[in-house]
This record gives sequence, structure tokens and C-alpha cells, in this order.
Amino acid sequence: MRRIAQIIQLRPEDEAEYIRYHQQVWPAVLATIARCNIKNYSIFLRNGLLFGYFEYHGTDYEADMRLMAACPETQRWWSIMDPMQQRMPDAQPGDKWSEMREVFHFDPGPAEQPQDR
Repeated sequence: MRRIAQIIQLRPEDEAEYIRYHQQVWPAVLATIARCNIKNYSIFLRNGLLFGYFEYHGTDYEADMRLMAACPETQRWWSIMDPMQQRMPDAQPGDKWSEMREVFHFDPGPAEQPQDR
């Protein structure tokens, strides 16, 4: 499993509309996300910055991202979302969302779990 975090700017004038769309993401888009081996997907917003996090459970991330990009409903969804977003100033060529580097992760095992006393 690979954890992926990404950021992108949200245009201030589109915040309410972006939130409204994400309250009822289209079923075909959600099905494609699941088919592409993505789980535990969340998007957070603070001061115009969108932070996305998901866990990739597949074996070929690039192939799964191509599969996602080929879905007509996902393409239609992106055609609505993309104009609401603005790439980060340091985004890599071709990237919409900028991937973040993980610098810390903690997932407590049984030994670290609090004990009831």
C-alpha cells in the first residue's frame, strides 16, 4: 500500500460550488476511483488550499491512473473541477495536483495501543 498526499489551490470564487459538487460525487467517478485501487480518499480545504490524501492498493499506479483518465465520466468531472483549481507555482510540468513527500508516519501496533486499566 502506498500513501499519497497532494495539494492544489482552489479559486476563491469557486469554493462553494466545489464543496457542493463534492457533497454528491457522481457514482461513476467513485466506481472508477475504486476500480483504480484507491481507498481511504479524502480532500481537505483550508484557506484556499486543497489537500488530498488516498491510499493506493494496486501494483501499477501509472496504469491505474491511465485507466482513470480514460473514463468518460471522470473526464467530464475533471472538465468541471479543473477550472476551479489553480496549479501550485512549483508544480511539475503536466501535473495538476502536486504530490507531497511523506516525512513522518505513525501507525501504532498492538504494543503501542493504550491499555484499559
